[in-house]
Amino acid sequence: MDSIFEGFLLIIVGFFAGIINTLAGGGSLFTLPFLIFLGLPPSVANGTNRIVIVIQSLGGTLGYQSKKINTFPFPIYLGVTASIGSLIGAQIALQLDGAIFNRILAVIMLIVGLLILIRQNSLSSNLPERLTGKYLIYAVLGFFIIGIYGGFINAGIGIVIMIFLNRLNRLSLVKTNATKVLVVMIYSTVALIFFAFNDAVNWKLGLLMALGTLFGAWWASRWSVRKGDRVIRIAMLLTIFIMSIKLWFFE
Repeated sequence: MDSIFEGFLLIIVGFFAGIINTLAGGGSLFTLPFLIFLGLPPSVANGTNRIVIVIQSLGGTLGYQSKKINTFPFPIYLGVTASIGSLIGAQIALQLDGAIFNRILAVIMLIVGLLILIRQNSLSSNLPERLTGKYLIYAVLGFFIIGIYGGFINAGIGIVIMIFLNRLNRLSLVKTNATKVLVVMIYSTVALIFFAFNDAVNWKLGLLMALGTLFGAWWASRWSVRKGDRVIRIAMLLTIFIMSIKLWFFE
């Protein structure tokens, strides 16, 4: 594939993923399989995708911090245990056969796609926060497990984190998102370093896609309208279905 055209496609896919992440969540369901379709080995595509995740999470964290929305030091506790888990998950990902990884990703894409479609009605708000005592312990332990999955594949993890924090710790949706992006940034940075040390990162492709993701997130945050959300979710689900079939049957 021509390098200029390839770079253009990476930015476009990143842009679309940034919009999806902002409106619905699950941008890695597009960026990760697309990197595989470009010919990267699954382990390298997985590592390269961490560049996109880290940069977008950094942008989201800075955005929330600028609006004084945070739950410090709660996300730091979660980020530390999630980082430990992410090292375990990343090690599993590097050792897994590429064909098996693709099929696992295909199944996860379908499951998470359905969660994205229905999750909006499953979250609650205006409840008293529970960030200390046994609920802090539960959250720390829970994020160790979440970190393992995040280090392994990360696709759709944002939705899982949002439901977890909202249900267990009763954070508002805004604080849930603010906590999510900071924790994801922390453990994804650790996972990225691990993948990089194992020569499983293509920096050029990852940075190009990350550039598109930032523009997409910015555009969606400024121009999104509620009535368009359902159309986007349906289009996303159809795309995920097609990609998952491709991953399962055509290696």
